[in-house]
Amino acid sequence: MENLLKLIEYGQSYWMDDLTRGMIQRGELQRRVSEQGLRGITSNPAIFHKAITKSSDYDEQIQRLVGEKGGVHEIYETLVIKDVQDACDILRPVYEQSAGLDGFVSLEVSPYLAHDTKGTIQEAHRLHQAVARPNCFIKIPGTDAGIPAIEQCLYDGININITLLFSIRYYEAVAQAYIRALERRVEENKPIRQLASVASFFLSRIDTLTDQLLGHRIIPDASGAGRQPQQMLGKAAVASAKIAYASFKRIFSGERWQKLADLGGRVQRPLWASTSTKDPLYPNLKYVEPLIGPHTVNTMPESTIAAFADHGVIAANSIEDGIAEAAGHLEDLEKAGVDLDFVTRQLTNEGVQKFIEPYDLLMKTLASRRELLLADATGQQIISPGAAKTEFAAALESLDAKQFGRRLYAHDALLWE
Repeated sequence: MENLLKLIEYGQSYWMDDLTRGMIQRGELQRRVSEQGLRGITSNPAIFHKAITKSSDYDEQIQRLVGEKGGVHEIYETLVIKDVQDACDILRPVYEQSAGLDGFVSLEVSPYLAHDTKGTIQEAHRLHQAVARPNCFIKIPGTDAGIPAIEQCLYDGININITLLFSIRYYEAVAQAYIRALERRVEENKPIRQLASVASFFLSRIDTLTDQLLGHRIIPDASGAGRQPQQMLGKAAVASAKIAYASFKRIFSGERWQKLADLGGRVQRPLWASTSTKDPLYPNLKYVEPLIGPHTVNTMPESTIAAFADHGVIAANSIEDGIAEAAGHLEDLEKAGVDLDFVTRQLTNEGVQKFIEPYDLLMKTLASRRELLLADATGQQIISPGAAKTEFAAALESLDAKQFGRRLYAHDALLWE
């Protein structure tokens, strides 16, 4: 575990990209914090779907909530808020010892709000109040609608983890939103010392899509001027992260930032996310070893944490090695016909969908469990939507995709047009 413990000496905190009730109840999370240097936790709908559906740790609470006549969404939020609160309590000493730099646990707003500024602000406030822990981050995606919500929530004093960042341009936009929020607070004589934020830059998915597009362009044994597509494989993500870090250093320096720093403002740290290697031909620490540097966070799944503890190589400020080469690589991608703006927009859309799907599956699972428990309590047979005939399955899926249930619950008049 020496590698994990040494990271903080090089200015980087490592967080874990996982959270389950089992790891809380069996003391695993406490051991990681007290013995292995863990300094934070991130969660998302996919993580909670796996945690709740793959174990019996939540059954007792689900049964009690159904008995109290809780609805499906109420049950979901009660389950995840309980886990986040307990994890926050375990990490609270890290939060205190680091003066509010680390020790955070992240809880994400509904993925259905990714393009809804007003709804995001309302839900962020509601979740922040429900968790009621100073070391809770509310996660908001860095979409066009998310950026004004991020600024407003930060201005309102809510600590924010910006998620689903793939683009350097959008990274810079959320960094500027953070600074504007601090400046607005200063103008109104509101404190900024305890306000914290991280900007989560997703990595492995960038290589997955750019490699696919480069593969379309590979011509074996081709000759010609410039770098060939096969020479660019697997380099887009780390190159993007290095350029984003250069933007971070530029934005959080100079006279404008210094005024805020003098009042206790802390930088919004870049957080490297999606750091498990998706391609089996790439090293398993591809998104860890080259991205170590001051004022950064790397959030890793358990397998990547184990690999780094076993054979990780730590080099001081590796994040700034090869900056010129990184910029050149991104230029080469454009010359090869890979439109990075398209890539990052596509990845953002896919990222939202990748959170919607497990969120919906979890809602369906909780609905089925609720129905079974109600049936047991009343002795009545309840037929769930899942029991519908096969010929209706496609229609039900289409209704789900069009958010029929959410719109009906919200009395959306457009359903009847």
